[in-house]
Amino acid sequence: MQLKQLAQGLGGIIPGGISILDFAIVAKIDQISAKQILNVLVANSIGKIDGDLIQFTAGDKLKAALYALTEGVPIEEVSTRLNWKDFEGLVAEILESKGFRIIRNLILTKPRMEIDVIGENHGVVLLIDCKHWKRQSSSSLNNSVKKQIGRVKHYVSKTQGVVGVPAIVTLYQEQLSFIDKVPIVPISQFSSFVDEFYGNLDALNTIETSSK
Repeated sequence: MQLKQLAQGLGGIIPGGISILDFAIVAKIDQISAKQILNVLVANSIGKIDGDLIQFTAGDKLKAALYALTEGVPIEEVSTRLNWKDFEGLVAEILESKGFRIIRNLILTKPRMEIDVIGENHGVVLLIDCKHWKRQSSSSLNNSVKKQIGRVKHYVSKTQGVVGVPAIVTLYQEQLSFIDKVPIVPISQFSSFVDEFYGNLDALNTIETSSK
């Protein structure tokens, strides 16, 4: 299986059940390559065999994208086959798998703001801005952090009894970093970040109703 075929296979990953033939048609590859790709994906816990079908979840396309990157597929080839829903789907799926209640694409009003993914557990709310493929400068990241802090303050002002924690999740970054105690988390490290989330709350920017 060639790297190019692995990248093309991302186009065939659709939530729900799909046959080898349909996968090949959607991904625009031959059936032999389709079967090879599906076998590799399932072997890496991406999708599950269900009779003659492969069942995919909302986050599987990005899981496959991350796997493709580790196998050496250029990020440019991978990114053209993903959209923002794939990215946000994986973020939400990771949170949900760890016991968080999920809200996606919440719209706040007066002023109007949108929060990509919200995860709530034990009165603590993690509010996430998902940055997809575009690489950002330091000044741009600083601006993104300020905007996310503003969104969280707005959310907390309308939601009594919670502690809000702003965060940004990215694909392109290699290491966890912080700006104003706001974590900027690579998607590849997001699962471990959530595992350690409560133990690290003191080091994070927490916003409560009384915050100005």
